[in-house]
Amino acid sequence: MEQHGRGGPTRRELIGTGATTASILAVPGMAQGAVAEEARVADPALVPVSLTVNGKRRQLSLDARTTLLDMAREHLTLTGSKKGCDHGQCGACTMLVNGRRINSCLSLAVMHDGDEITTIEGLGMPDRLHPMQAAFLHHDGYQCGYCTPGQIVSAVAMLEEVKAGTPSHVTDDLAHVSFSDAEVRERMSGNICRCAAYPNIVAAIRDVHGERAA
Repeated sequence: MEQHGRGGPTRRELIGTGATTASILAVPGMAQGAVAEEARVADPALVPVSLTVNGKRRQLSLDARTTLLDMAREHLTLTGSKKGCDHGQCGACTMLVNGRRINSCLSLAVMHDGDEITTIEGLGMPDRLHPMQAAFLHHDGYQCGYCTPGQIVSAVAMLEEVKAGTPSHVTDDLAHVSFSDAEVRERMSGNICRCAAYPNIVAAIRDVHGERAA
């Protein structure tokens, strides 16, 4: 017996609704796929981002709140860059953006539409090490290794800064920036090594600089 006058749907209406839903779900592409795609496209939080990562063009749709670090790790499976403090204080997430180093945990991916991003994977891999990677290995510039990707990326950028004549806080002559251990320590101060391998890190950077000078 159907129930009327109670303000809710009748049994016949419920059965009809269920049958309609079942018929929609039975059509390929009409259920989860189509509905999920429609929801994804309609989601105002997703933003199209086009950037070059390690020499390869990437087209992504990202939540506007996604950091550059999370984009690399979670969307591109480039897990070399580490999430250390997630506050821009340790440098483990250091990447190059258009040749300049940044803390990727503090920068939103949508801010870098059209930019060129280089992660530790873009510098070199086990079968073709970057000179800085080889120097870190030779001088034992790491212990636990967690900070090492950020240290290496930062060191590469640091040498380019010296080469370009960009002064630091300890530069005596602003018209002539010279390489020194003091410059290395100052410029690398944003990259924290909790294992305190700093002397070896400085030695590795000095080695690469010497090779370039030669």
